[in-house]
Amino acid sequence: MDRKRILISGGVLIVFAVLVYLQFRHWRAFDWATFWAETEQVRPWHIVHAVGLIYIAYVFRAIRWKIFLRPVRPKASWLQLVPPTLIGFTGLALLGRPGEFIRPYLIARRQNLPVSSQVAVWAVERIFDIGAFAVLMAAGIFLPSSRRTLPHPEYFNRFRDGGILFFAMVVGLALGAVLVSRKGEALAGWVEKRFSHWGSSLSHRIAQKIREFGQGLNTIHGPVSLALLILVSIGMWWIIAVAYHEITIAYHQTAHVFGEDPLDIRLVQVLLLMGSSMLGSVLQLPGVGGGSQLATIAALEHIFDVPKELAASCGIMLWLTTFVAVIPAGLLLAHHERLSLRKLSQESHQEGVAEAVLGSPPAV
Repeated sequence: MDRKRILISGGVLIVFAVLVYLQFRHWRAFDWATFWAETEQVRPWHIVHAVGLIYIAYVFRAIRWKIFLRPVRPKASWLQLVPPTLIGFTGLALLGRPGEFIRPYLIARRQNLPVSSQVAVWAVERIFDIGAFAVLMAAGIFLPSSRRTLPHPEYFNRFRDGGILFFAMVVGLALGAVLVSRKGEALAGWVEKRFSHWGSSLSHRIAQKIREFGQGLNTIHGPVSLALLILVSIGMWWIIAVAYHEITIAYHQTAHVFGEDPLDIRLVQVLLLMGSSMLGSVLQLPGVGGGSQLATIAALEHIFDVPKELAASCGIMLWLTTFVAVIPAGLLLAHHERLSLRKLSQESHQEGVAEAVLGSPPAV
């Protein structure tokens, strides 16, 4: 592990430790008996339903990647892309950020394509994820019914400002994507020349990333493909939102403990909960998560007035369902195909670095 990675990992650990300490101080009066009682009363059928929806969302991801592959591999089947998708997200859940490139690496290897081309697709995929979630988030923020039913309407202005910034970021990403798509080679050459005084290796790597991103954008083959990618992305995130909602419904029978149902959260408001989870996922530790759970629990407690014991139980269940539930299927597939997640992670990063240095041939 190089010095830069050690510093980054150390910084994440320190921030995470501070968050845990602050949360522990806040929960010194935490009632563990109530926590376990609420967890035991969860309706299992709703949990199963939520897990099923999450797996359907992974199928949507495979379908979306098939659309990306259409210009270079028109005969690729979405069924062939489901196993790499499940194995890839299992690697992400168990290894954290080092497992991110397992999915594009496996797809590139099985479709006989350059790894850099699929890493570029992975980067473009992030834009569609952000854009699709932004569309759904708008419903959660700006619909009048959502504002009227929030326990703390004073949060609405913060959500609105955050939503505007979020949309501005999406617009900026879209404009940047258009610029790279049309002038990618010229932009890469300018960056390589302009920042050469920082070091030829660094400027070359930045330029290569721009070229890879442009290569990924070339997989959007016309307006029909673009429309399909948008529809699939929005549908996928809506399915994930319904899965979140199923988890909150699973806790409805605990209402008698508190006199009223504290987890009676509308589906459009669940998107606010998803947003907090996504922000918290920046601080993920391998196999543990951490930031995502804390952010979700804090949102339940402070935005929706959910008692801390119930918020903790629901937050952990959301994490297990949406992030960890893929592990059994992913490990079974990896075992069946005799794959090592750690080895795949190392190979994917080594291949990415090698192709960034040597340059990659065009996808055919």
